[in-house]
Amino acid sequence: MSRFFKRNTRAFSLLLLIGICFLAAQGSGIRLFSHLFYMLLALLVLSFLWAWSNLHGLDVWRETYANRAHVGEYARERLTLRNRWWLPKLWIELRDHSDLPQHSTGFVASLAGRTRHRWTARTLCTRRGWFRLGPATLITGDPFDIFRLERRLNRTSELVVYPQTIDLPHFMLPDNALPGGRVIHGRTYHVTPNVATIREYAPGDSFNRIHWRTTARTNRLMVKEFEMDPTADTYIVLDMQERIQVTDTRAPAHRASPYNFAVESTEEYAVLAAASLGRHLLAQNRAVGLIAWGRQREILPAERATRQLFKMLETLAALRAYGTHPLAEVLMAESVRFRRNSTLLIITAAPDEHWTTALQQLVYQGVRAVVLLVDAQSFGGWRDPEPVLARLSELGVLTYRWQQGQPLPDALRAPVIMGGHARSQV
Repeated sequence: MSRFFKRNTRAFSLLLLIGICFLAAQGSGIRLFSHLFYMLLALLVLSFLWAWSNLHGLDVWRETYANRAHVGEYARERLTLRNRWWLPKLWIELRDHSDLPQHSTGFVASLAGRTRHRWTARTLCTRRGWFRLGPATLITGDPFDIFRLERRLNRTSELVVYPQTIDLPHFMLPDNALPGGRVIHGRTYHVTPNVATIREYAPGDSFNRIHWRTTARTNRLMVKEFEMDPTADTYIVLDMQERIQVTDTRAPAHRASPYNFAVESTEEYAVLAAASLGRHLLAQNRAVGLIAWGRQREILPAERATRQLFKMLETLAALRAYGTHPLAEVLMAESVRFRRNSTLLIITAAPDEHWTTALQQLVYQGVRAVVLLVDAQSFGGWRDPEPVLARLSELGVLTYRWQQGQPLPDALRAPVIMGGHARSQV
């Protein structure tokens, strides 16, 4: 009741005036106060009934076109407001309480009897994560603005915003960095996803190798020959330590960025790179995994199935750089997962050289590595990344440098060359 009178102070004031008129009419016997009492009382009752009738007899539907989107895309939903009664609704406000950034707050409509009003919201997704669409509140009043009534609509839906992914037409993991990942042309007795040729059936061949379309066309039993499958797993190691992240605090007008980030930070650049590289490598039929220690330990074992991309995107959508463990500790703790000739795609903004010692030990054990260094200095950081680049060059690790405002395909076009030449791992 107290909340009702807080929203309807005019109604409370009018109620006090009605009480004063009643006491004056009873005490003085003047008919004017009696007329004022009945007139104001009728105004109060009619205003309340008007507002109440505006708020009832309404149905609201929320239709979400898709419950998934990427940063840079538009999330679309349609809200429908229907008047079931024959009485018109002169003023209805629908106020939306979704937590999606830049989401529209609602609309105001008037409805004739037994009609409906549709409103479509298009929201540019600028931040990855899981968001709630709804609830909503219907607000209405009377022509004299005495009452303001509300009705809560608790129905909600979820929207997951994946990180943006960029095509990387020029990026390829070099052959000398993936000796175990090349297709070896040779006959194998195991069934693999790589079909080399088709030959005539021989006694002892398994029936699951029969290629039935060719058999039907040639009227002879034909079987498939397979090539050996690539064996090297690729792990994307995403450094989510909070201490090393840098956020550009300049005004949006002074930022040079080709992407629709709500916040320009090394964290968002690193997540974008992880999502884009994951999609790129999975499209090449490579087994890709993800390692990221944020608020909690996120591990996706290496797979090459189509579902792996969606698992990676859902993990990256909720991932935040709240980690307390440095990259060196992550590499050593997860080293049991890396086999000889496995490949690490390390994405980090760490400006110190401590983690390169842990990487050196893995390289000596036969693990291959490629590093994408997000240049924190270009975001306003004070540490120079040149010592890290020089150290990685000494180890023979292929290193790419990504600066703020630079398109990711350009950053991955060619590795950094230190000392006049690029070295390769042996």
